[in-house]
Amino acid sequence: MNLDLRGLTPAPVTPFTRDLEVDYDALAALTRWYASIPGITGLVYLGHAGEGTYLTPEEQVRVIEVAVENAGDVPVIAGITGEGDKVAGLEAKRAMEAGARAGLLYPSHGWLRFGFQKGAPQERYRIVHEESGLPLILFQYPDATKASYDLATQLEIGAQPGVFATKNGVRNMRRWDTEIPVLRQELPDLQILSCHDEYLLHTIFDVDGLLVGYGGIAPELLIEFIAAGKAKDYPEARRIHDALLPVTKNVYHRGSHMEGTVALKLALVERGKLEHAAVRPPLLPLAPEAQGEISLALKQAGII
Repeated sequence: MNLDLRGLTPAPVTPFTRDLEVDYDALAALTRWYASIPGITGLVYLGHAGEGTYLTPEEQVRVIEVAVENAGDVPVIAGITGEGDKVAGLEAKRAMEAGARAGLLYPSHGWLRFGFQKGAPQERYRIVHEESGLPLILFQYPDATKASYDLATQLEIGAQPGVFATKNGVRNMRRWDTEIPVLRQELPDLQILSCHDEYLLHTIFDVDGLLVGYGGIAPELLIEFIAAGKAKDYPEARRIHDALLPVTKNVYHRGSHMEGTVALKLALVERGKLEHAAVRPPLLPLAPEAQGEISLALKQAGII
């Protein structure tokens, strides 16, 4: 049975100890917090925010196991990031055996630089699903990369067995405005989830839900945001957007998107959900003043 992700699906960070081992106790506590919040419909581990590609296969499996043990009825979804299709299929199989209910399948990352051959993304989804049996979410990368799928490719992937949702982060609003209506019309059962952490107001009225790292630090407000979008209540959506803007600027406008991952951990420290914001290289700590800036932004948004 396909999952119903028509709500908020955060992509949690992976906590580390100060000596950069995975902190499974902190991960368990963080998962229990998310699972206690009404309106959270899923949790995606091992993605960009979760530093998934920085973990060993054994660590990846244990992260999923711990998440499943602590998530209650909230489905756990695994980021599947392996480069080759066979490798990704085996990764998905391990995730399913660990208790994951679905997989968010990343493009082969060589495509970011070189692009992909016609038909290769469709084959990747077919192989990974057949190898593992894991239901999959189509991951649409930014238009600025060579791993962003054109509309025809999205339609073909979305029609394949086992693909039940799309996480769209195209970050080109012209493409968003023209492609999302076609996906809706041609694939009415495909759940459309925005991952535009920094463009949520533009996309909130077109989606079934959000699959965002942002949901890890501001789940309460984002659940209200989704409700406003579904009600087509622009004034309320704008109010929430403006309330969140200081946080958006201090997390997602800070620099590279990977700096945003570090900022998410700093925000969780301010919320009392993590003791510290350790990250694994190649991620680096932010400048010392970032902690205070993020704390002030969270206060301005009424989150703390």
